[in-house]
Formats: sequence, C-alpha cells, structure tokens
Amino acid sequence: MAEAVEPRSAKHWGAFIEPTEPHASGTSRRLNWLRAGVLGANDGIVSTAGLVIGVAAADAGRGPILTAGVAGLVAGAVSMAVGEYVSVSTQRDTEKALLEKERGELADAPEQELAELVSLYEAKGLCRDTATVVAAELTARDAFAAHVDAELRIDPDALTNPWHAAISSAVAFTMGALLPLLAILLPAGDVRIPVTFGAVVGALALTGSVSASLGGAKRWRATLRIVTGGVIAMAVTYAIGQLVGLGTV
Repeated sequence: MAEAVEPRSAKHWGAFIEPTEPHASGTSRRLNWLRAGVLGANDGIVSTAGLVIGVAAADAGRGPILTAGVAGLVAGAVSMAVGEYVSVSTQRDTEKALLEKERGELADAPEQELAELVSLYEAKGLCRDTATVVAAELTARDAFAAHVDAELRIDPDALTNPWHAAISSAVAFTMGALLPLLAILLPAGDVRIPVTFGAVVGALALTGSVSASLGGAKRWRATLRIVTGGVIAMAVTYAIGQLVGLGTV
C-alpha cells in the first residue's frame, strides 16, 4: 500500500513561490532602466540627426544649423522628460491605489482573501492541501506581502520614481543628440553631411547591439532595424531640406 504523502510546509515550497535569487528583481529593474536609457539615446540620435541634416541640406550656414540643433535637443529632452514623468506617475498612482485596495480587502474580509490566496497557489500548480498550508503560513507571517506578490506582482518598496524616470530620459536623449550635433558642426561644409551620416549609422549600430544584448535578442536583427530606421529618417529630411532650399533660391 502506498505511503501517504504529507503536505509540505511553505519553507519547502519557498523556491517555487519566491525567486531563489534575492537580487533578481533589482537586477531586472536596473536592466530595464539601462535599456530605456539606450532607447532614449537612440531617439536623441535619430531625431536630432534628421533635423540638422535637413537644415544643412538647405545650404544653411553653421549658425542656423546650430540654432536648429540646440532647439531640437532642448525640445526633445524636455518632451522626453515630461512624457516619462506623466507616464510613470500614472503607473505609480495606479499601483498605490491597488495596494491600498488590497489593504482594505485584507482588513474587511481576511477569510475570503485567504481563500483567494489558496486559489492563486493552486493555479501555480500546487495541490489543494499544499496550497492551503503555504497560504496559511505566508498569511501568518505577512498577509499583505503575500497577496501583493502573488496577486498584484508589485513590490511596495520598489515603486518607480517619476522624477528619476524623467531625469534619466532627458539625460539619455541629450547624450544621444549631442553626437549628430557635433558631427555636423565640426567638419567643413562640404563633408559635414557625409560625416554626420557615417557617425549616426555607427552610433545607431552600437545602440542597437547594446539594446539587443540587454533584451536577449539577436543583435544583427535589432541593429539592422534601428540603422534602417535612422537612414530612412535622414534620407527623408535631407530630401525635404533640398526641396526647401531650392524653393528659397
């Protein structure tokens, strides 16, 4: 006769429920921030390159190119910062509201919340008896932490700061935008567009490769996609600059 298997405790199932690496979530957040920084720099490169090449194609002198480039850099950085601040603030407010709602539900209906936690662990693959033991032990230790992890997947101590997001986006965009701006201002007039084109393609290839590495994707595909988009943007703005320049002659 088969020996009865006694349900195992929450400690035994800890590896199933919680990450085995205590810093895994922190590492993931840092990688996400780094990836966002790379993409922000890529936006700065492409948008500023398209702007200054379009102006240069209209036979403009260094003064108008500098004015347009700096204006585009500042406007882009501010736009990125404001957009990130609003987006992250909205996300943070939503997460806070969910956390407060969960606190209220735990205070008003603890038995229902315990049953819900049992169901969540059953959905993860635990049998009913084991899920009940796990839910009961985690609830006894910290009911709120158990619910926000299993149900909401939110870490209350690691909510994203909208100011950090805004500043990081602005800095990343500015760093990216400086490259095409310097590349088109430093060389002589005859070679400034080819030099800028080459510098931008090289920078986009680098950001594409780094972004793919951080995301675990194939480098050549991501790099080709980003470089192609940048080349198209520069070609279109160059053509528009040429047309505008001819129209003002």
